[in-house]
Amino acid sequence: MSTEKTLSDKSGYDRFLDLLSTINTIATGIALVVLTIIFGWLVFGRYVLNSTPTWVEQVSLLLVVYIGFLGASVGIHRKTHLGVSVFREISPKPIQRIFEFLSHIIMAAFGLVMIVYGYLLTVFRWTTEIPLIHVSEGLRALPILLSGIFIVLFTIGHLIHFFKDTDQETTTPG
Repeated sequence: MSTEKTLSDKSGYDRFLDLLSTINTIATGIALVVLTIIFGWLVFGRYVLNSTPTWVEQVSLLLVVYIGFLGASVGIHRKTHLGVSVFREISPKPIQRIFEFLSHIIMAAFGLVMIVYGYLLTVFRWTTEIPLIHVSEGLRALPILLSGIFIVLFTIGHLIHFFKDTDQETTTPG
């Protein structure tokens, strides 16, 4: 018998978080493919056509921001984010629980800071235009806000499992 929960065993909130994580994973995957294609176009334009497309740099910078921030939020959901766990692992069980709780609280606080300042930065930059691609500069700050929202939602899911003292396993569809 597998220790992974099936989708029918999960709560509605867990299924919602899994859906958000899957959407973020697909979006970052598509952005990575688009990034690869436009860099291929850049090389082709530069060396074959002798005409470098000027918009590639701006689009690639925009895509990298989305890939980084949305990918980071998926890492929070899957518990694959960077962390130092050596102190938690060598501590007695009650201290491990305190460290785990504190890490969730710190992660939620970090997500809230990202929401507040990501929102302020998005609003501040919204009326400015990115040169060469003529879209709002606020689109570069929007992933900070979105990632903060996802981090808070995913951390709430971890805290629910922490207080219910249930083992949280994420399953991938398919």
